Amino acid sequence: QNVFNMVVEVPRWTNAKMEIATKDPLNPIKQDVKKGKLRYVANVFPHKGYIWNYGAIPQTWEDPGHKDENTGCCGDNDPIDVCEIGSKVVCSRGEVVKVKVLGTLALIDEGETDWKIIAINVEDPEAGNYNDISDVRRMKPGYLEATVDWFRRYKVPDGKPENQFAFNGEFKDKDFAVNVIKSTHEHWKALIAKKTDGGEINCTNLTVSGSPFCCSEECAKATVDAAPPCKAANPIPPEVDKWFYYQKN
Repeated sequence: QNVFNMVVEVPRWTNAKMEIATKDPLNPIKQDVKKGKLRYVANVFPHKGYIWNYGAIPQTWEDPGHKDENTGCCGDNDPIDVCEIGSKVVCSRGEVVKVKVLGTLALIDEGETDWKIIAINVEDPEAGNYNDISDVRRMKPGYLEATVDWFRRYKVPDGKPENQFAFNGEFKDKDFAVNVIKSTHEHWKALIAKKTDGGEINCTNLTVSGSPFCCSEECAKATVDAAPPCKAANPIPPEVDKWFYYQKN
C-alpha cells in the first residue's frame, strides 16, 4: 500500500534538531559535530524553521559506501528523511505516524546523496486526495518550489554554499520514491546483519533475531536503567528567532 512508519524528529515551524554524530572516516565534515548537541536551523526568509513535519523512516540506511546509480554520489550515513505535508500543522517530536509516500527529491548535501521523501499522514483528512507528487503540485501550489528553495539555502547562514540537487531539482514520482526506500531498507538489512561495515554505528537491537547484534531483553533493560536521568532543557538561544535574508549574487 506504499505506507511506511515515520518517526517525527522536527515538528513543523520549529528549528531544533538533535545531531547524534559519530566520527565518519568517509565524511570528515561530520567529525566536528558535538555529540548530543542541539543544532538550530536558521530562519531563511520567508521560511520559519522546518516547513513540514520532518523525520525519518526506520530500518533504512543511506550507505556511505554505496554510490547511488541515479545521483553518482554515496549515501549520507543516515536513515532516509521524510517531509510530511499534511494539514496537521505540528506533530509531536518522537511521534510515530503512518505516511503515504508521494514522491522524492534528490538533495546533494556536501557531496552526499540525501533523499527527501515527500509524504502525507494517512490519517490526514485530505490524504485520500493525494496519490502521487503531481497531486501535491496541483493541490498545494508553491509547496514543492518552497521545499527546493528551503533545502537549497538552509545552510547558507552557516557560511556554507548552496546545496545542489540531482535531476535539476525535479521531484521523482511515487514509484521511484518507493524503490529508493526499498533500496535503503536492503542496505539497512546488510548493516544489521553485519554484512557491511557500519563504522561506529551502534546496531544493538532487540527484535532482529538473525542479527549478530541482537541482545536480550534483560541486557536492554540494564542499559536503560543505567542511563542518567534526563536533564532539564536549556533555554532556546535568542538568535534562533532571528530572520536571515539572503540575496543570490
